Formats: sequence, C-alpha cells, structure tokens
Amino acid sequence: MSVEVKIGVQNTARELVIETEETNESVAAQIKDALGAADGVLTLTDTKGKVTIVPIAKLAYVEIGRSTAGQVGFRS
Repeated sequence: MSVEVKIGVQNTARELVIETEETNESVAAQIKDALGAADGVLTLTDTKGKVTIVPIAKLAYVEIGRSTAGQVGFRS
C-alpha cells in the first residue's frame, strides 16, 4: 500500500503531491528530522523512483495519508 504526501510550499498556489511506498510513520520521522536541522531539507522518493527535495524553510504544511490511487468503486 502506498502513502500520499501533500506538501504546501510557501508563496506557491499549487501543492506537491507525492505517492511513496514508505509508511506514514517513516514520512513523519523524515519531516521531524528535517525540521530539527538548521538548514534541513525534506527528501522523498515516489513510487516511480523520482526524488523530490524541498527546503524545510519553505514548507507551509505537510499532509500524510493513505493513497486512493488504483482503487475502484465506493467505500462505506
């Protein structure tokens, strides 16, 4: 199961959406570690191997949740 990560970047209208094979906990730990560094960057790799790097100083928000990609139908 993959995890969808939405990243809001300051002064940008669009958010970055990354689908990764990492767990919610792993992504949250990476964010926490990057926030602890003075000049930290958040680095995530998506399901296709593409690497996205965002300077922590530019983060507006990060939303971590389960991906709905590949799901068909309705859930109750």
